Amino acid sequence: MSLILPVLPGGDPEVSRPDPSRVIAGDPVHRTWLTEEADGLFAGVWESTPGTWRVIYDEWEYFRLTDGVSVITPDDGAAVTLRVGDAWVIRPGFTGAWEVVETTRKDFVIRL
Repeated sequence: MSLILPVLPGGDPEVSRPDPSRVIAGDPVHRTWLTEEADGLFAGVWESTPGTWRVIYDEWEYFRLTDGVSVITPDDGAAVTLRVGDAWVIRPGFTGAWEVVETTRKDFVIRL
């Protein structure tokens, strides 16, 4: 087993949608390619088609956008527009809305 892994989409992704009760607009479809899943850590590539849904983070996430445009709006703050190359950390306890304006792809690391 290699100890160095590329974080690239490959093979068949997991396809999902947000919980219907959280969808605000559109019909977003998510595709996820997991590179790593061990001891509460997940890393890979995530992609979503346009739409808006409520998000509630119980986990810590680092991500960098590689394609598209999204807008994250915290319940208690101003909207943040995310563009290619932007990197962010979302901490546990964040609640708000995630809007995919243009199909968005990101590399991510999640820690439970």
